[in-house]
Order: sequence, then C-alpha cells, then structure tokens
Amino acid sequence: MVVGVLGVSGGLAVGGLVLLAVLGWALQRAVDTEAFRTADAVALLAAEEVLPDPLPVAGGQVRVQVIDAEGRVRAASIDADRLVPMVSPQRLDTGARQRLTVSGERVGLAGPVRVVAVPAGTAADPRTVLVARSLADVRHSAHVVRTILLVSFPLLVAVLAAVAWRVVGATLRPVEALRRGAEEITGRDGGGRLPVPASQDEIHRLAVTLNGMLGRLESARDRQRAFVADAAHELRSPLTNIRTELEVARRLADRTDWTAVSANLLADTERLGRLVDDLLLLARLDERPTARATGPVELGALLAAVAARYPSPPVRLDAPATPLWTEGDPDELRRILTNLVDNAVRHARGEVVLAAGPAADRAGGDRAGGDGGTVGEGDGRAAGRGDSGAGTVGHGDSGAGTAGRKAGGGAVAYHLVTVTDDGPGIPAADRERVFGRFTRLDDARARDDGGAGLGLAIVRELVRRAGGGIVLTDAHPGRDGGPGLRVRLLLPALPDAERP
Repeated sequence: MVVGVLGVSGGLAVGGLVLLAVLGWALQRAVDTEAFRTADAVALLAAEEVLPDPLPVAGGQVRVQVIDAEGRVRAASIDADRLVPMVSPQRLDTGARQRLTVSGERVGLAGPVRVVAVPAGTAADPRTVLVARSLADVRHSAHVVRTILLVSFPLLVAVLAAVAWRVVGATLRPVEALRRGAEEITGRDGGGRLPVPASQDEIHRLAVTLNGMLGRLESARDRQRAFVADAAHELRSPLTNIRTELEVARRLADRTDWTAVSANLLADTERLGRLVDDLLLLARLDERPTARATGPVELGALLAAVAARYPSPPVRLDAPATPLWTEGDPDELRRILTNLVDNAVRHARGEVVLAAGPAADRAGGDRAGGDGGTVGEGDGRAAGRGDSGAGTVGHGDSGAGTAGRKAGGGAVAYHLVTVTDDGPGIPAADRERVFGRFTRLDDARARDDGGAGLGLAIVRELVRRAGGGIVLTDAHPGRDGGPGLRVRLLLPALPDAERP
C-alpha cells in the first residue's frame, strides 16, 4: 500500500509540474497574441502615414512605441517614453517579428515585460513597432495556482492514503482470514476448511475453490488411510498363518509333518505374493494417467486363451462367429478377463459361459431378456432401470455413458463381452459397491474362498484405462437357486481401416 501511495503522490507531483508549465506557456502565448494584434494595427497605421499622437492603446498595462532605423522614437502611446526606446536598436532584427523579455524599469511597468517587435513603414523609411505588455498578471496567476497546489497536494495525498488504507484493509481482511484459517489446518484433523467471505467476489470464489481442493485432498487422504489399513489387515492374515504354522512345527519337533507344513506355507506365500502384486498394480494404476490403445487385439483369440486356463466344465466358450478386433494393451485386457472368470468360477454352481459379439446385437438381446441392465447415460451410473438393477463402471467418469450413446446410435463402435455364471448372483444394491477395494459380500467373506476383494477393483481401473464400460446384471432372473450373474463388458471396436 505504501508503494501505491508513493506512486500516486509522484504522479500527482508530476501532474502539478506539468500543469504549471502548461499554464505559464498558455498565459504567455495569450499575452504575445494580444501584443502582436496591437502591433499589427499600429504598423498598418504607420504604413498609411496616419499615426495619431499619442498612439491609442487599451488598458494601462500596455506601452507602444514606433521607432525608426536610428532608434529614435517617432510616435508613442500616452504612457510610453518618448525619448528612450523600450528595446535598444542593437537587439532588434530589422524586418523580422520578434518576442523579447525586458525589465519593467525600462518600460515603467511592474515586473518583467513582454515586448514584441513588428516591422512597419516603407523601404525608404523603415520603422519598427514595439508593443510592451506586463507579465505581472501572468506571474500572479501562476503563483496562485502554485500556492493552491502546494497547499492542496499534501491534503490530497493524506486523503488518498486514508482511503487506500481503508479500501486495501477491507480487501485484505478476507485474505487474512483465509491465512489464519489455513494456519489452523493440520494434517491430523480431517475437517479443516477455510472461512468463506459473504461477498460474492474473487476472494469468495478463491475460498470456495480452496475448500473444494481441501475436500478432494481429504477424500484422497481418507482413501489412502483406508487402503493402507485394509492392506495391512489383509497382509496380516497370511503372515499370521505362516507364523502359526512355524510355531506349531517347532513345538512338535520330530512329530512335525514337514511336507504338509511346507505345502501350507507355500500356499500362504503364494496368496501373499498375489496380494502384494494386486496392491502394486492398483498403486501403479492410481499414478498413471488413462492409457490409450497400444495395438489391435482379437477378442476371440483372447477369450480362447483365457478359457484354456480353466477346466471345461465349468468354463465354456461361446466363440464369436467373426473376428472381433479391439484396441488396447493385451496384458491389461487379459487381466480383466482373467479376474472376471476367476470371480465367476469361484461362485458358479456348475457353469461359466464366455461370449462376445457386436455390442448393438448383444446389448439388444440382453435388454430383450428383461434383465434391466443398461449401459450408462449422462455420467454412466444408470443402475436399476428395469426389474433388476445394474452396477456400472465406465470410462472417463464412473460410467459407460459414451459407449452407451455410440452403441445406441446405430453405429457399432463397441464390442460386448459377457461372462455369465449360474451362482447366487449379486443383489442390485451391492452391484456398485463390489467394485470398491477390499469389498466382500456376506456370502464371500471367507478369505480362502473370496480372495482379498481386489479383483473387481482392478477390473474397474483397467476398464477405465481401456476406454470401455462394465455392467453387472442378473443372468437368469427369477430362477430357483439364484439368478446368477452376467458381467457385460464393453470394449472399443477397432475401425475396419485399422484392422490387421
């Protein structure tokens, strides 16, 4: 604020100096103009040889003389000296119009005097008209303005400083409140927010934006804490099992069946390794931006490769009639299908069916069956639009809205892959929740059977990276023994021009 006041003060000072200079120049120019007008009138009389005596003038602050080439006064106004010219002949330039400033004592006027010289007469008898006007009024006017500026300038600066102090203080008061609020926020309490001023201005919008950022940071911190807590809990279970096996084996000593112990330890170690791998994969997916396609992948061949890893029955492949090309990372697409099939095999009673086809055909067939599953609209979270709700996860946001719009518009822009099992299914209210990390439903809480609850979470992240969508629906609504579960996976179709 001090710098601003000093800047304004400097600007006012410069403006005052410029005002004084312009005012002095304007007043002196007015004096010169009036003097030249009088001199031109007298020169006209001299040229016609009709000079009156004395010369007529207007006002008591004007003196007029007409001198010849020898410097003799030939005519003068009533108050002018008739013997001594107002300007010595040596300073005059015969035949040129001049402006001169002389002392008032030489003319008989107070203060400096402005004298103009205008040539007159004829070539045989050249003369010069001298008109003198006092600059006392000019100097007085400039002095008055200068005095006013000197008196008003400090007062104006003081008023401006006071106004600036109040305005800047009122402006910075919300900023100071934000600073104090930010100083009170620590990493330990999760509810810290900045005070939001009532005024609807830039400070208000800044506070709202910062509070939104703090909310997102708090959510991220809560997710990180929950993730760390869940990961620690999941890691503790296999480690506890390993420790228990070793302590029991040490107590039994020679009676220990080391073959069984080693088998149990190996199983726990493999489970621990899978859990660590899943956690590392999720951490990498959180850090990396959404990936784009890395190459063409034929879904029929990919489904056949995944199905070959499981016994038949229960896994059965309904191979597509024509090649279905998509684009993406082959390893990530394989991981998506593997996790879905693992989940289906874990809960199926007798059959798991893998199938693929154009999204428009299969999506229409599924809807015709009345399962109620929809591929999202808007933000993609269109769950429960029919008899049975559908949990959705899509690309971009948390839905498959783009996929649904393209597939529903008639152009086959996506392929549909389904994984269907005849197990108990998933209640409609839980179909969104199962995509959360470390989520287990009531019938799958046993860690030996239900896993760590990371499989579908990994699927969700990989589907987002692939630019697709995923929907959970009932496979056989109303069937005794459970409706089963159908996972509908949308993957972007490769244009014909880009297929191998």
